[in-house]
Amino acid sequence: MTADATTNGEAGHVRYLYRLRVSAGARAALEAEWDRCRWIWNECVAKSKAVYLHNKVRSEDKLTCGPAQLDKMLTEARRVTSWLAQGASVPQQQVIRDFATSRAKALGDIKARLPMRQRAGMPRWKKKREADPSLNYTRRGFRLKEGRLHLAGGIVLTVVWSRRLPKPPSSVRVYRDSIGHWYASFVTTAITEHLPETGLMIGIDWGVKETATTTSDDHDLPHAQHGKKAQAKLSRYDRMMARRRPAKGQAASKGYREAKKLRAKAYAKVAGQRQDTGRKWAKSVVCDHDRIAVEDFRPKFLAKTTMAKKAADAAISATKRALIEMGRKHGLGMCAWCIPRTPRWSARTAEREPSTRCLFRSERIPARDAEPCALGTRIPRS
Repeated sequence: MTADATTNGEAGHVRYLYRLRVSAGARAALEAEWDRCRWIWNECVAKSKAVYLHNKVRSEDKLTCGPAQLDKMLTEARRVTSWLAQGASVPQQQVIRDFATSRAKALGDIKARLPMRQRAGMPRWKKKREADPSLNYTRRGFRLKEGRLHLAGGIVLTVVWSRRLPKPPSSVRVYRDSIGHWYASFVTTAITEHLPETGLMIGIDWGVKETATTTSDDHDLPHAQHGKKAQAKLSRYDRMMARRRPAKGQAASKGYREAKKLRAKAYAKVAGQRQDTGRKWAKSVVCDHDRIAVEDFRPKFLAKTTMAKKAADAAISATKRALIEMGRKHGLGMCAWCIPRTPRWSARTAEREPSTRCLFRSERIPARDAEPCALGTRIPRS
């Protein structure tokens, strides 16, 4: 599988994804390591629930459940439990960090009084047959030697190097997806790859009939209909799962698990096709233009219309995200222009909003600070 490069905000780091070839011994070691990390996660969940009940009853003597308290709990657990001490300490500590981040996000949503549908929710139990393994290692927990990935605990994995890492990685996350494939996601410093200037500009409007309509006919992106082409196979797997669905409280049968895996594999193929189409189109747009103006379009409202299924198959958000990531990778000047819609969502009476928003920053930029161009407004190359 090709590498997946995504920049994390403005931190200046990029993530590369590679497929792993895992032997039987390495798979058993990874699953054993995940059993320990899953136990630690569930202990953190139990601790969080206990702290909540304690603070609810005794409000004058409140307790906390932060990373410091959980680290002390982990140290004591490793001292008295030989099974836990047999595993590497790095992924176990990172599990606590992940739990603290998830819990802080949930508490922040509650404090901000977000609607229930927008809240992340408190961390839940990770069940043995439902939670896929995910192990995070910092720099002191792994190393690359002779093209192979060596993890703490003597685990050696073969990496399918679809491309070279630009710089030594600072961390790696080893995980298994719903299909059963193993991947390694490396975090490294982002490097801007500047392209030769062409002196051309382009404007992009998102839609459903055509995913992207541009000011250049050669760069229009038609609707690929990957989901529609695979619908017959997906419906067949849905019926297989429905016939084998276990009763509540019962373990799933082998046939149900196989049908579920086939269904996940088909959906993963469709998602990969959408991602590949969006990246290839984004690459051609970025290579041929110096300035890009993108409609600041959020397709969430389409979920409540008759175009919901076709809009989801178009993968507008994924394509837009691929374009932004590709522009950031090559240091391209890019801006977003907004079209306020009428109640009938007709663009014929729409007018551009007198402001622009840089796609690399969260704040809005006044129109007087942006440079006018043929596409309305633009942000100069940084």
